[in-house]
Amino acid sequence: MRTELSRRQFVLRHGLAGLSLALSAGARAQPGASRRTLVVVLLRGAVDGLSVVAPWGDPAYAAARPSLALGSPGAEGGVLRLDSLFGLHPALAPLMPFWSQGSLGFVHASGSPDPTRSHFDAQDYLESGTPGRKSTPDGWMNRLVAQLPGSAGPTRALNMGTTPPRILAGPAPVATLGLGPRALDSKAIDQPALQAGLAKLYAGDPSLARTFQNTTEGRSLMQRSMAAASEPAQDMASAPTMAMSAARPPSAESADRGAASARSFAADARRLGQLIRRDPNTQLAFTAVGGWDTHVNQGAGQGQLANKLASLAEGLEALAQGLGERWRDSVVVVMSEFGRTVHENGTGGTDHGRGNVMWLMGGAVAGGRVLGEWPGLDTAALAEGRDLAVLTDYRHVLAPLLQQHLGLSEAGLAAVFPQLPAWTGQPGGLRLLRA
Repeated sequence: MRTELSRRQFVLRHGLAGLSLALSAGARAQPGASRRTLVVVLLRGAVDGLSVVAPWGDPAYAAARPSLALGSPGAEGGVLRLDSLFGLHPALAPLMPFWSQGSLGFVHASGSPDPTRSHFDAQDYLESGTPGRKSTPDGWMNRLVAQLPGSAGPTRALNMGTTPPRILAGPAPVATLGLGPRALDSKAIDQPALQAGLAKLYAGDPSLARTFQNTTEGRSLMQRSMAAASEPAQDMASAPTMAMSAARPPSAESADRGAASARSFAADARRLGQLIRRDPNTQLAFTAVGGWDTHVNQGAGQGQLANKLASLAEGLEALAQGLGERWRDSVVVVMSEFGRTVHENGTGGTDHGRGNVMWLMGGAVAGGRVLGEWPGLDTAALAEGRDLAVLTDYRHVLAPLLQQHLGLSEAGLAAVFPQLPAWTGQPGGLRLLRA
């Protein structure tokens, strides 16, 4: 009986809770709903932050990477100049207008304080919000749902993907958006008889019954909204779908954990932005992009990493376009579980490292700057003699966004990040948002 109940709970929490929930432009906002939005994009596999935002002005950079270092600004395959020390990878050129407009910035030498080089542990710590503690049962974005001001409806938090992520695990309702343009295809769960049977099945468990009610009510609202929408039919394909097979747990064999590829993200990101724009109740969204574990043939200005970054840039640009007028009230955070080694390896790639770079995009961002203390790449400054040091805890980047952008209280912040150490950097913390 216990095994059967556990199976039922898994199917409901990770399957039925993943019903596609989206609203059209005609949706009504719930009382207290805020237009301010946070989108988190996790690059699973540990992207090379020293190539994303390359310290071209640090003389140790080129010396450590004879074949992988990007050239100086103006050189063939060289960086796009950000300042006298840093430059953006040339494959990310579509994002330079955001930098120029002040809606793109970076925090370098950032990451988790836990020194693990395991993809799986590092991702768990990043998503749980409690580095070094494996016993945390939920994800920090799920805890955030419960702490935000105002009432939480079934579409307050969205996950775009095919597997339930650790970061959104927990009791708060989360809508999961499927991938691809055939999102509105009818599913078995749409059948009234099946819905009635499942409602009866879970009626004896208040928690499961509540989750089921949230998901079915949200889907019903989505169907009514889409039916009444006046936008072209092909744009309606941006609404996602859910299949019960998507409730499978992430594979333990891949650092990608079921995440979409960068190329797939480029196709789906616009849909995610459109869904957020249509639903005035949505404040939080999460998606993951895989393929960043570049141990072999990483490439410099061109090659494997450059191709992935080009697709990622295309996706982030499409996300901004999809958000439309909500862009001005949005913050998009791009992060990865850890960085990669300063020195290239013998197979033309980089291995698991420590410090990385966090990206901040959106109309609410005070961008056009590379923030965070820079430790340098001299051997004496490296973590364990091999990696960019972590000088900014990733939670110290997220904390001001949660408080100043989303209105989280001090008590709420303590609930979201219960182990957050005191800030020891510049007075006033990182100034990440527009005044």
